[in-house]
Amino acid sequence: MPQPGALGAPRRLFLDTAMSTIPLTTTGAELLRQELHRLKTVERPNAITAIAEARTHGDLSENAEYDAAKERQGFIEARIKEIESKLSNAQVIDPKRVDADGRCVFGATVDLEEAKAGESVTYQIVGDDEADIKKGKISISSPIARALIGKSEGDIAEVDAPGGTRVYEILGVRYA
Repeated sequence: MPQPGALGAPRRLFLDTAMSTIPLTTTGAELLRQELHRLKTVERPNAITAIAEARTHGDLSENAEYDAAKERQGFIEARIKEIESKLSNAQVIDPKRVDADGRCVFGATVDLEEAKAGESVTYQIVGDDEADIKKGKISISSPIARALIGKSEGDIAEVDAPGGTRVYEILGVRYA
């Protein structure tokens, strides 16, 4: 039997990846729903209006305004499809309802102390779309989140960072 990806072989690997669930917190899912609503009710109609207006300016083959409006519409439609796909494949997790016996899991807020510098930081482990380091939200797929998952208060997490290995002590884990 041919290996997946070989000529004539089934491409199950691609299909399984495309159908996998996407973890989102309740806040992250709501933000995506709001963005989708805005795209459909504000951005899409604005793009259609811009295209219609650009068409009135004459020859479409040399009309940069028309090309820009069509390109903008393409970006909006692609983002709408992307968000709809993410929401349909989302596994929405409410951090307040998580009971992981003090372990670091998706949605948990973790208080850390960096061993060398003694600096304290707090991060919430969230989905890729929700991540914002300035707000203390790190992606589940980030190196630090991967190092924290499954650990509990008092444990040590070693994170391979571009500047070398960083060591953190977990001071607390909460689900808020």
